[in-house]
Amino acid sequence: MSLLTTPELAAPQGTRTAPPVDGRRSRRKTTWTAVAFVAPLVIYLVLFYAYPLVQNVVMSLHRFDRFSFVNGGAPFVGFDIYAEVVAQSRFWVVVRQTVIFTTASIVLQYAIGLALAAFFHRSRFRLSATLRGLYLIPWLLPVIVSGTTWQWMMSPDTGVLNAFLGIFGADPVWWLNADNALLSVTIANIWLGVPFNLVILYSGLQNIPADLYEAAALDGAGPWQSFWRITVPLLRPVTLIALLLGLVYTLKVVDIIWIMTSGTGSSQTLATWSYGMAFGKGTSAVIRYSEASAVGTILLLAALVFGFVYIAVQRKQED
Repeated sequence: MSLLTTPELAAPQGTRTAPPVDGRRSRRKTTWTAVAFVAPLVIYLVLFYAYPLVQNVVMSLHRFDRFSFVNGGAPFVGFDIYAEVVAQSRFWVVVRQTVIFTTASIVLQYAIGLALAAFFHRSRFRLSATLRGLYLIPWLLPVIVSGTTWQWMMSPDTGVLNAFLGIFGADPVWWLNADNALLSVTIANIWLGVPFNLVILYSGLQNIPADLYEAAALDGAGPWQSFWRITVPLLRPVTLIALLLGLVYTLKVVDIIWIMTSGTGSSQTLATWSYGMAFGKGTSAVIRYSEASAVGTILLLAALVFGFVYIAVQRKQED
């Protein structure tokens, strides 16, 4: 009888043999490799996202001035800063302008992007890919170039927009004055956001099977019926993503507004108001760190609310 099969040397039933040393080393090596890949991302998120957000909330709960901002010792005031900001009549005016700017931008960006995406999806001509690529130029250009270009185009004296209106005998429009500033920056922001919606929605349309449209045509469905009964329902997940990302981006837009109007007049939004208070620019000549942090926190909460709404809608669709 072999020594390996003797009762004295055989392992008792129900007991587990220790895993090989090489197997433990391999799993340990895999774990450390995963940690090495994840660690830079975690460090980046903590340093550039988590810490600034926490610091912003902390500043909104303390009354900071120039001295305490540098040396510390700002007194804790709780939610008094929020109460003071909300109690200002200017706050609700800025909220209304922010809602108008955000809603108009998102709706028109999506509508124009969807129309262009459907056009390029249904039309297969030779220069289709080239023309679709040209529509990405607003998205690729630096914002300072886009803002300066729109500022020049809307100049009341030498702008091309007033020159075009002059062909029809219309009077020059002061696009960038206090009353028309909101309309001007909204037009520019729509122009910037259309390429993003075009790319997202065009990729979503490509994932819809062509057999569905063929079957609908055989059943006598017209283009509009196919669009509302096939395209819109199947494009809903992509639509939610495009609208949510567009909303978050539009809420925090500062650059294009500041370049064109410095956030003055009707173009002032919560983001530009907060920026002006933090750095003492534009209509805010006095630096107010705590008020700026409070407005920034309000913007953050608004974005979180819409994010949770998106998650709830997505779960409902999955169910």
